Amino acid sequence: MLLVRQLQVDGRRDDLLPPTSLQARRGELLLVTGVRQDQRTALALTLSGRMKPSSGDLLWDGRAKTRHLRLASSLVDAPGVNEPEEHLSVRDLVTEDLALIPRRYRGALLSSPWLKINRFEDIAGLWTEQLAPARRTELLTALALADPDTDLLVVDSPDRHTADSADWLPRLQELAYDGGRPLAVVATVSALPDDWTGPAAAIGNATRSRPSAGSSRRRPSPRSFCPANASKTPPKSPYLDKNSEQTSETEDAK
Repeated sequence: MLLVRQLQVDGRRDDLLPPTSLQARRGELLLVTGVRQDQRTALALTLSGRMKPSSGDLLWDGRAKTRHLRLASSLVDAPGVNEPEEHLSVRDLVTEDLALIPRRYRGALLSSPWLKINRFEDIAGLWTEQLAPARRTELLTALALADPDTDLLVVDSPDRHTADSADWLPRLQELAYDGGRPLAVVATVSALPDDWTGPAAAIGNATRSRPSAGSSRRRPSPRSFCPANASKTPPKSPYLDKNSEQTSETEDAK
């Protein structure tokens, strides 16, 4: 299970990822909403162990080690990070991605047999930018799962390619609820689909509320000499009193 408490990432001016809490179990699809693309990508990177959080707790199966999380997770289609380059053909993309699979599994993972077994031969000659949103999601998630160690799938903003959730939601549900290989699937989205009734969270849902202007004002101490206590007369120093007495005596003598 993925457990996140008060996860936060500092940005240059404001939070790149405001404090967020969530949890995702194997056999479950969790949708996390966020208005800003940079915050959605920051969350996806952090949940998959690709970005170090500034504060908060991030545990996978009860362990907080980043290496453990990274080995168990796959990040899918993060813009500016690992989204497919437009100049690549599907065949070249598959060849490159399979080359990243751990060496002990790499022997049988050649692009042509993989494309045939996974039923992507029909799109092998297309450029990645030509892929329909549904086929794009199918292809990229299949490549992520080519690594048998993947138990956590983090998909970044699949809804940015299409306004129709039918192009990506059924595929992610299928992967999460697969009895043969149940996965914890987390997808960041700009908004929840209208018919979604499953687990959901929101970026920034753990942000602490700030005190109101009136309650945040510090009350002056009774002994303070601030303007609020201007009517109070400060106590006399014993040294000042002695000097004053000596001065008075001198003036009387004169």
